[in-house]
Amino acid sequence: MTLDLSVLCLCPDSQTTLLPQPSCTHADAISCKSNPTSVNIHLVLLTELNLGNNSFEALPEVLKHLRQLRKLHLFDNKLEALSPNVLECLENLTFLNLNKNKLTTLPEEICRLAQLKYLTVNNNQLESVPSKLCLLQHLCELHLAHNKLKSLPHDIGYLTNLKKLSVPRNEIQVLPEELCVLRNLKVLDVAGNQLHIFPTKEMCKSKSAKHFPLHCQAVDKSCPRDQRNLLYLKLEEFYYEQNPLLEKDLITSTQMNEVLTLQEITARYILNGLSGNSLSEALEHYPEARKILAHASLCAVCKRSFLNTWLECVSFVDLAKKISITSPVHVVPIRALLCSYKCFNESGHQFYGIAIP
Repeated sequence: MTLDLSVLCLCPDSQTTLLPQPSCTHADAISCKSNPTSVNIHLVLLTELNLGNNSFEALPEVLKHLRQLRKLHLFDNKLEALSPNVLECLENLTFLNLNKNKLTTLPEEICRLAQLKYLTVNNNQLESVPSKLCLLQHLCELHLAHNKLKSLPHDIGYLTNLKKLSVPRNEIQVLPEELCVLRNLKVLDVAGNQLHIFPTKEMCKSKSAKHFPLHCQAVDKSCPRDQRNLLYLKLEEFYYEQNPLLEKDLITSTQMNEVLTLQEITARYILNGLSGNSLSEALEHYPEARKILAHASLCAVCKRSFLNTWLECVSFVDLAKKISITSPVHVVPIRALLCSYKCFNESGHQFYGIAIP
């Protein structure tokens, strides 16, 4: 009779625990010391493993031999770090549950989990998220609630298949503007953070723009550009309560004289004076200049480009008609950049300056 161990649960609280031998301990079952000739053969065929509600302080090294594993539960343990040697061997993993541990960061080798679709690291002590996590092209859900995150990586825009991003109850002060390019995102939860405003991202409208890195689109003048915010994401659910968001409380202010640097004047002349192939040809042999100009932005009023000198403004958008929200506050602040006081003083727009007390 063949023992089917495609699913193995070693969770103390579970009522469906399946052990290779009734008398072996959890450690014996994982290391396969009790019957290395028969049990080990079956364990390497495991596709789902539940090690939740234990006291593991590190990933068992034997896990690296379970190359067929697709689902791994490690919730409610005492993990303080993840072994890169183990992670890089789990190339077929699609589901990873690390909730309720003591992790302060994730190793860069997390990107080796190339097939990962679902990652949850709630209730840990994460202080940062490695940029290489954004190489997980198949990731559909990312859960990072109840941690100590102050920011998210700017490369998050490369998670093109992400449908749900849940980062409530952290210490995030600014969301990356690249969040606005996640076209497949349906659920966004940023409740209980330190957010004052929501981002805007300048994007090229051309369909071919998706073939270029995000940082290159800023200097691609061969296509029309616009500014995208959360309304372009077509969210189905959006949670943002318990954030100190900016409020529309108008006061008078004094406008300062604008003094542009030589670099700013030159950058604006190049970006706005050349277009299409002319710009590409002019920068072809100047990679450093192209790198600098890649940080250019678009004025929300005149739609002309600028580099480092701008006015940070805000518009207030009513989301109630477009997104399912639970917050009683339907109007949220969206960031906007203007190139000059001249544009700010133009009539007909709905942008307001930001006053910091």
